[in-house]
Amino acid sequence: MLEYYTQRASQGGLIVSEATPISIAGAGWFGAPGLYSDEQVAGWRRITNAVHEKRGYMFSQLWHTGRASHVATNGITPVSSSVNPEYWQDPTIQESTPHGWQQPSPHRALDIREIPGIVEDYRKAAERAKAAGFDGVELHAGNGYLPDQFLQDGINKRTDMYGGSIENRSRFLLQVIDAMVSVWGGNRVAVRIAPSGTWNGVSDSDPLALFDYVAKQLNRFGLAYLHIIEPRIKGNVLIAEGQGPIAAARLRKIFTEKIIAAGGFEPDTAEAAVQEGSADLVAFGRHFVANPDLPKRIRLALPLNAYDRDTFYTFDARGYIDYPFYEITGDTSTRNGVARVPTRSSNGASECIRTAANATAANAGRRRAYHVANLFSSGLRDSQRMHGEDREESNRNKCAD
Repeated sequence: MLEYYTQRASQGGLIVSEATPISIAGAGWFGAPGLYSDEQVAGWRRITNAVHEKRGYMFSQLWHTGRASHVATNGITPVSSSVNPEYWQDPTIQESTPHGWQQPSPHRALDIREIPGIVEDYRKAAERAKAAGFDGVELHAGNGYLPDQFLQDGINKRTDMYGGSIENRSRFLLQVIDAMVSVWGGNRVAVRIAPSGTWNGVSDSDPLALFDYVAKQLNRFGLAYLHIIEPRIKGNVLIAEGQGPIAAARLRKIFTEKIIAAGGFEPDTAEAAVQEGSADLVAFGRHFVANPDLPKRIRLALPLNAYDRDTFYTFDARGYIDYPFYEITGDTSTRNGVARVPTRSSNGASECIRTAANATAANAGRRRAYHVANLFSSGLRDSQRMHGEDREESNRNKCAD
């Protein structure tokens, strides 16, 4: 993990960490590095120090998987807003476990008396993120994880103050954000949502009304940004070829702070989304896994390494720290330089990366990082509001290098 994040840090760039469980009960993904122990804090600090040494920024993405879990992973029955047997009976839904991919375990509905404890777990994780040296925290409230399981009425069948109306179903989300803001202040807290998304068995009877309401409510916190996953993506697969950033464009009219759009972007469509005003910034995941120097490649219009899906969500170094950097020699200002793209060797080690293939952050967990996003925008110089200092020089180009 340490090598992976260090490779991808760049001056003025913002990295959003892989989804990071806030508690043992919320750790539904085998091998995911958490933020619920002092040892994990120490491990993450090594990573944030490395990112800061390269003058980059890093937010921790706080995560509770809810029903998206298997009892073999943490020894705890998964929880959700309500009980939905069709979820654990669906063979297309698979969770990462110590024994490989398996369908989720049957889950139970949270008792209303348990909910304040989970909100407190988010608050404690936000505190640990600060101790670990992160620059802020992002709540993962999309893709069918616990906050999303409260938001969407295809899942949430509660009849108490956390179910029924849109206002009630949004209550848990807003309480969690309030807890995180109490630690960091609004301008160092962000929220990730997936309007009209379908991943992880999610559905809602009126997703437009739901997320319009959520976006309006988020305005009161003065957030660093709202991170929007476009519905054209299901998991990590593009399911609506040619569809534009419709979710970001809609919520742009409601949410008054910065918007980061994510899901299915290429460099040219990312630039178009920023220029058209649908988003202030754009996040990359798959391309950034395969291109540790992605900001430079986008800025200089260099070709991208192709990503290898077979190495996604795996547990060794191959496919994470062995992708080559783009080497340029000569006068790059006039584009007369000679460029060489090193190849990945047969043993998975890049010719350009002179580090051990098993490099990890001590005590930070065993899973290789994969949910990283480097964000770029011609409007990034406005990030001094978020970070408290002026990075105009480093963000003069649309991609931080």
